[in-house]
Amino acid sequence: MRKFENNYAFIDAQNTQKGTEKLGWKINWQRFRVYLKEKYAVKIAFLFMGYIPSNQRLYIKLRQFGFVIIFKPVILNNDDKPKGNCDADMVLNVMLEKDNFDQAVIVTSDGDFYSLVKYLYQENKLKAVLSAHINHCSGLLKKEAKGKISYLQDFKNGLEYK
Repeated sequence: MRKFENNYAFIDAQNTQKGTEKLGWKINWQRFRVYLKEKYAVKIAFLFMGYIPSNQRLYIKLRQFGFVIIFKPVILNNDDKPKGNCDADMVLNVMLEKDNFDQAVIVTSDGDFYSLVKYLYQENKLKAVLSAHINHCSGLLKKEAKGKISYLQDFKNGLEYK
């Protein structure tokens, strides 16, 4: 009998969204959720993002697609653009959930997550790191993922919002 995997995804939503937009395309979150389920056996996909009250319809859709949204209060940066840095929340959530999943899929290009990725790899709890593009991914992240890294750009045709 085949053992079914129980993997969780932890997604830096702003980093992922901005990363694909920097490459000239938008991610289709519904397709991405299916991709995570089919490719990585992700049962629960946590999406970390800043909370903006006017985005209620987006949040409803993301939940319908199967994401569990973890919000961070948003502040305005020097350019009056919203900033909801979720890095610490994402790391904390991974550590709180680590006994509940077999392996984790970390979705970001941010080098701030290198120590988390290193820890998960050492504990055999890292399924994969997904980054928008090889040229926009932190070298520290690439190093610590040790070959367990893939790039969304390589799957653009299946993941692009059209």
